[in-house]
Amino acid sequence: MIDDLYSAKILSLVANMPRAGRLPAPDASSEKIAKLCGSKITVDVKVENGKVVDFAQDVSACALGQAAAAILGQNVIGAELSDIELARDSLAAMLKANGSPPAGRFAELAVLEPVKDYPARHASTLLAFEATVEAVRQATSGAETRTSTAGAA
Repeated sequence: MIDDLYSAKILSLVANMPRAGRLPAPDASSEKIAKLCGSKITVDVKVENGKVVDFAQDVSACALGQAAAAILGQNVIGAELSDIELARDSLAAMLKANGSPPAGRFAELAVLEPVKDYPARHASTLLAFEATVEAVRQATSGAETRTSTAGAA
């Protein structure tokens, strides 16, 4: 069963991490940490007309988190927030509720289906998508809204 977790396909994804690093001037960034294992992912995004046009990720995670991040990095350019949220939600359902694997641009996440048998690995597997959803939300939220009028001119 453990061999299914660390298949040749997953290890190949890990060895070929796309869009690694940081963007020099992102529209938004997000960092997520899996408390159980300490995996950490920071993503930077640039968004135009509601679509991701540039993306970078700094990934310090287990092979499963790295594999999910690799699939994200291969397919995120051109994605809208709703695409990334759907992939995140489908991945979570696949892992936690025996749901179907994600479809569409992130269908390759099906390779991570064996992770459903290892609940301790779910958080790290979802990290890249959680961070990217947060960053794209920030980038598409428009101007920051003021919550207090204190100091306003």
